[in-house]
Amino acid sequence: MTLTTGQSLPDFSANATSNQTLCPADLLGKQVVIYFYPKDNTPGCTTEGQDFRDLHPDFAAANTLIFGISKDSLRTHENFRSKQQFPFELISDPDEHLCQLFGVIQKKMLYGKEYMGIERSTFLIDAKGVVRREWRKVKVKGHAAEVLKAAQELNG
Repeated sequence: MTLTTGQSLPDFSANATSNQTLCPADLLGKQVVIYFYPKDNTPGCTTEGQDFRDLHPDFAAANTLIFGISKDSLRTHENFRSKQQFPFELISDPDEHLCQLFGVIQKKMLYGKEYMGIERSTFLIDAKGVVRREWRKVKVKGHAAEVLKAAQELNG
């Protein structure tokens, strides 16, 4: 099953930076942005994280939490988060459980070779745990601002 707009988050447990374990019940009452990205410390992923970081106060004012997810280890996430001063947590999904749930593992092409990897995608979840917006095949430039606008509108 792949989550789509209008569906509630099923129960899951995920390991995040700052020694946290997250499950959907912990997030109720706040809007949540979950953004999937391919790899820590790569140019596009760093820029995307920095954009969410720079808009973090505006997301907080809109009652919206931010979480970044990739298959990288928690150790790599902690280093990336610290280096970039991200004020939000990063979730490690090495076995692709959340990636599969959100349907972000897609066929990709690099240097003429096909492989399966994370397609940059973002999801906005309302305070009741329902997916309200999804962005797939994300282009980094201007994306965080577009997500912020949607979060502000949803918060009303």
